[in-house]
Amino acid sequence: MSSSDFRQIVIRTESGKAERLFRAAVSAFCSLTRPSRREIAQLEDLTMPLFNNVSVESRRYVAAALSECEYAPAALVRRLCEEPVDIAAPLLIRSRAVSDVDLIALIGRHGLPHARAIARRKNLNPTIAQLIRVLEKPTLVRVQQPDAVTDATERAEIAAAVPDRKPLPGASAENARRRLRSMMRADAESGGVAVNPFVGAQTYVKLRETALTGNAAFFQTALADALDIDFSMARSLTANQNYTSLLAALRALDLSEDKAFLIAAAIYPTAFPHPQAIRIFLDRYRLLNRDAALDKVRNWKAETLSRVVRGIVRAAANADTRIAQDSDNGPAVASLKAS
Repeated sequence: MSSSDFRQIVIRTESGKAERLFRAAVSAFCSLTRPSRREIAQLEDLTMPLFNNVSVESRRYVAAALSECEYAPAALVRRLCEEPVDIAAPLLIRSRAVSDVDLIALIGRHGLPHARAIARRKNLNPTIAQLIRVLEKPTLVRVQQPDAVTDATERAEIAAAVPDRKPLPGASAENARRRLRSMMRADAESGGVAVNPFVGAQTYVKLRETALTGNAAFFQTALADALDIDFSMARSLTANQNYTSLLAALRALDLSEDKAFLIAAAIYPTAFPHPQAIRIFLDRYRLLNRDAALDKVRNWKAETLSRVVRGIVRAAANADTRIAQDSDNGPAVASLKAS
């Protein structure tokens, strides 16, 4: 679809306002067999500014239309998925433009209504399916924490879950949602992008200075912050004997060649014994597609979230076991007290 096609739509609907333009643009886009990246970007540029000016019926219509579209624009789909479930449901159930990371983020932000729609997806990731079953259970779950140090607020909330306290209805869902919201806060602020596409000077300085300390943990912490992944994942990126994973991380952060090389040389000083090794690094960095690097970062982040979800599921199973054991031991304890 060319810019002239969109202009024709605008001309035909000048007297009709945003409502008709919004529907017409999406309908025209869905008729394309294989839209180009430029056409996808054009649709987003046209529809996103109109979003707040269209009715619930139009949003529902567009969500249903895009749910069947194989190449739906990701930004528009994510915006529609944030709507109430009666609008977002078709996309939550069918859209291929919604990734596993997006699904986990949506469950964390919207809870059971969105989770129940997501549960109807075909070939749903088993870990996400288990998470949804946990959210449905009215039992108290003491959520396991990831390797990174938990902040004081979360520690206080978890410590409040006293073992001998009676299970509270809905506490499992709330604890799980709280942990997911914490994990996805940065993702929500960035509109779903796995890593900030514009790295400020302060971020680079932090990476450079921590790399030059010679303390691997300092650099790994800075890298985890920059990529919005957990510490254990950042540690694994620099634990390899070669710099391939670090190369992708630096490319995703869109660092210039000289900045990327300085950091890589500080972390892998023995990898550059002669000028030819430096030339090879620069060539590899230059040829590495940034979109491919961002995809790797998204995969690392998805792996991080999967570990958190598995921890929630394990915690739920352990809680159920403890509750069952307490129930079995209850009569015996009561008789001992009576005697």
